[in-house]
Amino acid sequence: MGSSFSFLISNENYTAAPSAETGLGDLPESCAASVLVYLDPPEICKLAILNRAFNGASSADFVWESKLPKNYGSVIRRVSGESENFCKDLCKRDIYSRLCRPNSFDGGTKKVWLDKRSGKICMSISWNGLAITGIDDRRYWSRIPTEESRFRSVAYLQQIWWLEVDGEVEFPFPAGSYSLFFRLQLGRAYKRFGRRLCNSEHVHGWDKKPVQFKLSTSDGQQATSQVHLKELGKWIYCHAGDFVVADSTKLTKVKFSMTQIDCTHTKGGLCVDSVLVYPITVQQEHGLGVSKELPIEGHLAIVRKYDFGIFRMAKEQVAICVPIPLELEGGGTGARCTARPRSFCTDDPGC
Repeated sequence: MGSSFSFLISNENYTAAPSAETGLGDLPESCAASVLVYLDPPEICKLAILNRAFNGASSADFVWESKLPKNYGSVIRRVSGESENFCKDLCKRDIYSRLCRPNSFDGGTKKVWLDKRSGKICMSISWNGLAITGIDDRRYWSRIPTEESRFRSVAYLQQIWWLEVDGEVEFPFPAGSYSLFFRLQLGRAYKRFGRRLCNSEHVHGWDKKPVQFKLSTSDGQQATSQVHLKELGKWIYCHAGDFVVADSTKLTKVKFSMTQIDCTHTKGGLCVDSVLVYPITVQQEHGLGVSKELPIEGHLAIVRKYDFGIFRMAKEQVAICVPIPLELEGGGTGARCTARPRSFCTDDPGC
């Protein structure tokens, strides 16, 4: 019987069955990894679920090392306080993920994280890490708990003659250009029946003189600006200045201040939350400082989940303050404040 079927497998008559078509799943992991190097981290994560080849390639150390700052080792040491357990036994992908979450240092008064898309360093400095004149005198200042701050509280100025807020940070910033902003609000926000309202009882004195902002670095860079605070009940980001880091192997010290020291009048009703340091490229990518209006529901703005990359999504109106020549507004130096969407927040429960 076997001989009767021998023609099916004879050399003359045998034709091999067509093999299954090749696809991306057959791509060697090394080739897939070479492609992933040129993509942004979010795109890498999307391709990782495409097939087994890209999933394996997405874990390659050389892929994620190209996304980390060149001096990420110095950043880790500064944030961890020389702790060996901060990123112990982690692959480069997990190190990137760990650094994308806000990491507190200097007693919890500062937080630093990587922008998830670009891998660039961003930083937030709490009001509690600043030197504020009269902060311990309850006649002038008080601490207000709030969920609108990454640090869960803000400093509220009731009334004062001399306003001076100083701060500094020394950090191994990667090479690049950075912008520094003060996050401020006129009025004291509160909620009633689930609706965000603003108490403007103590707000006064800001229309007489502009607030002065200064910035200087350890290598001699300086910047100044001034802003008229006008918007009530909206968080504004007042641009203090820009600085450039040329050498990422050295610590860069940045000093900054906000003052309104005209003692001919008092001023009050100001919430001071934090100081933000953002790479200029990331700031431009998210539209920071570009006039763009949001739709308004009553006195509230509809806030999108992504745009500025810092704070929890919430229904509130946010404004960006950027100094502009006053001749555009009628003469002098002032600031244009426009409603801005808040952004994508990192996984920090405190933001």
